[in-house]
Amino acid sequence: MAMDSSGNSRPSPTKECRVTYHRRLFVGLVIYSAVLVGSFALFQYFREKEFKAKELNEQLQGVNGSILEALVENDSVEFNKIASRRLSDGLRISVIDGKGRVVYDNSLDTLPGTNHLDRSEIAEAVKTGSGFSLRRHSESTGQTYFYSAKRGGDYIVRTAIPYTVSLNQLLAADYGFLWFMVGITAVMCVIGYFATRRVGLLVKRLNQFAERAERGERIFDTEPFPHDELGEISNHIVRLYARLQQAISDRDREHRQAMHQEQEKIRIKRQLTNNINHELKTPVASMQVCLETLLSHKGMAEEKREEFLVRCLSANERLRRLLGDVSAITRLEDGGESIVKEKVNLAEIVAEVCDEYAVEAAGKGMSIVNAVSYDGPLSGNSSLLASVFRNLIGNAIAYSGGTMVELSQRLDEDGGCLTVIVADDGIGVAPEHLSRLFERFYRIDKGRSRQEGGTGLGLAIVKNAIAWHGGDITVKNRRQGGLEFRFTLPTG
Repeated sequence: MAMDSSGNSRPSPTKECRVTYHRRLFVGLVIYSAVLVGSFALFQYFREKEFKAKELNEQLQGVNGSILEALVENDSVEFNKIASRRLSDGLRISVIDGKGRVVYDNSLDTLPGTNHLDRSEIAEAVKTGSGFSLRRHSESTGQTYFYSAKRGGDYIVRTAIPYTVSLNQLLAADYGFLWFMVGITAVMCVIGYFATRRVGLLVKRLNQFAERAERGERIFDTEPFPHDELGEISNHIVRLYARLQQAISDRDREHRQAMHQEQEKIRIKRQLTNNINHELKTPVASMQVCLETLLSHKGMAEEKREEFLVRCLSANERLRRLLGDVSAITRLEDGGESIVKEKVNLAEIVAEVCDEYAVEAAGKGMSIVNAVSYDGPLSGNSSLLASVFRNLIGNAIAYSGGTMVELSQRLDEDGGCLTVIVADDGIGVAPEHLSRLFERFYRIDKGRSRQEGGTGLGLAIVKNAIAWHGGDITVKNRRQGGLEFRFTLPTG
């Protein structure tokens, strides 16, 4: 017993015992065939009965004609001869005058005095010259007779024959035809059974499919339906439902992915905020200590005062870089809608950055070898591309400990993608650090990185800038030593 929304009990739904669609369709076909065959049989029965009645009437009309000829010729001998012979055959002969009186009857001793003009066969003979009818003779034995009348001159000759069993067989329909129709009906029923069974199985499959679809089940119907109109409709329904299921599945998956991405963005932003807060504390604390020392020791020596001012300026510069990098990576991670994309000359951008770092590299005993000469079509942002090369070259100079920074390029055969390689011959990094180099604020040597003025966001900016341009970047240790950054840029 189940409960409805109002709390009242209601009967639990049970599966009704119903006659299958196949059986109902087959029974309907059998009834239709029986009615059709019965109608044809009934029509044939009355047609045969009418035909044989007309055939019997023609035979009796021949007798009537012979009697009329004898009456017209006043040949009483011939008339008596015909009448006596027909009487032995069971044929009743009556002669009626124009007033409807019976003037002769070969089977009656006493002639009736009733008027016979109201008899249907007599009336028809008076009107058209001949007529016949079938009725029960109630005046004598009550037996049924077949009457045939013909008018000639002033007389009407009527012959009658008893409606006996043999005559009934004569008038009966052709039973061979009936048996033939019964056989056709049986064949039709057998064919109809298999035809309706095929349709019934198809409807049963559709019903099972509808029940499963109503329950929201995943359906993988590998068995095709028959190649006919109903089968095609069924196949279309199954395919439409499968596409709907796939669309719902794709929607749910995309929704989960979107939710995951949104949660990941929230996590990254929270982590970025925490990291920024942590990174800001060091330069702010350094400046605060320097300024407090200067304010509390006004008589400090000039050299010491200048040292504290240089420290304060260095912390301020680091703070400025940190804020700039945070602003850049925030714009990139928010989709970069505010960043303008235009036609750029990559060779010029790389050359300018190399010139910018040439003095610093020479100061550390390093050389910059620039083999990037691509000046073909490239759509991007000059500032972002310059930032990519500044970070990669600056990191190599600051941390690699090598003697050379080498920049090279490789263009695909179809010219659709440009690969740029920035490598050094330094000490490289331990393998466990490679997968985390592009994380925000990740440092291999934290103390050394801060001393060099790094913000910990350089490689994260590089990765996001390359992704904004539609490319990707990888890093690995070189066999001969040092790090190799390889990234792609789509051309055109």
